[in-house]
Amino acid sequence: MGKDVSKRKSIRSAKITTEICISAVILALSGYGVKKAIDTIEPVGSSPYIYSSANEVVTEPITVPVDPDKIIFESAEIATKDKFRGDLILVNHDHKYYSGNEELIALNEKLREEDVSSYVGNDNNMQIVNAMYRPLTDMLNDFNKATGYDDIVIIGGYRTTERQQELYDEDLEATGLDASERVALPGHSEHESGYAVDFTTSTTWDYDGTGKYDWINQNCWKYGIILRYDEDKTDITKIQYEPWHYRYVGVPHAYYMYTKGLCFEEYIDLLRNYTYESEHLVFEDENGAEYEIYFVPSDDGAEITYVPVPTSVDYDISGNNVDGFIVTVYKTEGSAPVVEPLEDDEEATEEDTTEEETSAEEDSTEDTEAEESDEETE
Repeated sequence: MGKDVSKRKSIRSAKITTEICISAVILALSGYGVKKAIDTIEPVGSSPYIYSSANEVVTEPITVPVDPDKIIFESAEIATKDKFRGDLILVNHDHKYYSGNEELIALNEKLREEDVSSYVGNDNNMQIVNAMYRPLTDMLNDFNKATGYDDIVIIGGYRTTERQQELYDEDLEATGLDASERVALPGHSEHESGYAVDFTTSTTWDYDGTGKYDWINQNCWKYGIILRYDEDKTDITKIQYEPWHYRYVGVPHAYYMYTKGLCFEEYIDLLRNYTYESEHLVFEDENGAEYEIYFVPSDDGAEITYVPVPTSVDYDISGNNVDGFIVTVYKTEGSAPVVEPLEDDEEATEEDTTEEETSAEEDSTEDTEAEESDEETE
């Protein structure tokens, strides 16, 4: 019996030992599996969120380098009807002038104030738009200094639509034609905007832009002025060659048209390719001033058009009188035009242009009437 007891103890001891060994193996295998699983997990970066003691979620600040040459834009609310206003409105046979309420300045009155005698308007009622006054006078003063000539007479400035109608009817009567080939339709003349002038001379009562007068054609872009109806562009402008007719558009635009050989119609068409969303037209003039120009279509179904404009540099916005706005960015400091504000008694509106002014134009000196009929056409 003692032998059986001893035998059972030995069996139990062996069983316990076996169970302990099996458990040890299981634990070892489990530890290895956990370690292997941990080793195969990809490392995770730190969270961008930091939890405060109040359990508020905040983000870590992100520092982004700022490009000092990059222009930041914001959206400006522009009245959609203002597409009919500005230095770059295209007024021609196909596009009528609608704006009105021009900011006009009396040319001769201003010249007398400044004691200018190198050129003159042909009558005391001559008016031009205020934005054109300083560029025009600077150009003619510089022309006088460069050539010694002091015989320029400005015979055509702002006209009312009524005056344009009279000129149109007079031309039909003189030619016997059903439609004038020399005078723009009423409502379609640049003179009705105040942005155009016609020249003649007090010495010959003729102006063809040749000889020393060619100085004006070669330099007018520097003052933001263009020769509007070029001899080589009559098929586009639909106006005969007029060497006496000049139009203000602003320096960058005049420079680009002059150097690229474009008429105004071609330039306005070109700018439609340079929308805000696409590539902008960027160039420098010969003085190193840099400009950036782009086009924004008008939202014709709404009273407001949202026009992107730069926040940190000078710019201006002009309608094109057709289908949108042209934004000109002056990237070079000091290159933006400065327009002298009108004094209260100088301001003129559409209502200020009365029949008295129209009749005053007709009362121009008799010795210039024949020349005006030849030159004051568009």
